[in-house]
Amino acid sequence: MNNSDSNEQKRSGGVHYLTVKADQAGQRLDNFLHTYLKSAPRSLVYRLLRTGQVRVNGGRAKPTYRVKANDQLRIPPYAGAQGSVERKVPAAVLERVREAIVYEDKRQLVVNKPAGLVVHAGSGLGFGLVDALKALRPNRSVQLAHRLDRGTSGLVLATLDAEALRQQQQAFQRGQVGKYYMALLHGRLPEDKVLVDAPLLRSHDTGAEESVVVDYEQGKASRTQFKVLERLKGYTLAEVKLETGRTHQIRAHAAHLGLPLAGDERYCEDALLAKDYERGLKRMFLHAHRLDLQWPEEDILVSAPLTDDLHQFIENIA
Repeated sequence: MNNSDSNEQKRSGGVHYLTVKADQAGQRLDNFLHTYLKSAPRSLVYRLLRTGQVRVNGGRAKPTYRVKANDQLRIPPYAGAQGSVERKVPAAVLERVREAIVYEDKRQLVVNKPAGLVVHAGSGLGFGLVDALKALRPNRSVQLAHRLDRGTSGLVLATLDAEALRQQQQAFQRGQVGKYYMALLHGRLPEDKVLVDAPLLRSHDTGAEESVVVDYEQGKASRTQFKVLERLKGYTLAEVKLETGRTHQIRAHAAHLGLPLAGDERYCEDALLAKDYERGLKRMFLHAHRLDLQWPEEDILVSAPLTDDLHQFIENIA
């Protein structure tokens, strides 16, 4: 089958059949499906894969499978598939996201995501950051190359065409993108620089929202560098560099050190949280403040200072 401007599709009883194009090859299957299903929550994508409802060349495939040109995919009926109505994003949110775009070129843009805004819609939320960016750039193929937790503010990279998405996702997987955060830890980091090399495992034992724990037998390799920026009364302000990109990696590694992030409701003890709230912190103190991007034409460094609320909290405890 040839590769046209759009995936060749057939539909039967609501089931979609499509062919992977050459410029889409190399993407992880879960990322490919998330793009095709137009901001479907990742929990749904993984459920479709886990239950075998998505088929690749007639058989099951893992989320980590990398699609190849001319792969044949079967996708079950889902309201978010291509051709469905776009998610409606309030005008105030669109304007806020528009103002938060801090870098843009012909193939990508970087947005300074506000805390509280999810990157992908789901779990009862009608829209996410990617929906706002698609509305702002309606003639481009906007996709996120990585993600941040809802409660984390800071820099997120979005690509504007399929080839840019493939290249940047590969760059993230190879550790070629520098990802730096500013985090406030409870307690004192023992040295000025600390490398945590501890494998992480997702756990669903604590309820609907998953937790991540250190597990040296079943966990995936995870490396996080913590560097002291300022020592404060009862806290350490640190710059954090991710060498891998696991779910909740900074939060789980900080908790593993016995120094959970200020305001982190999942990994912080109630007594410490109460102290944070009393001092005026209203959310988790984690901000993605710098991205170092490699591109064939040039290297790009994008930075974003601490948000006003986090800066004010530092002033309150200094």
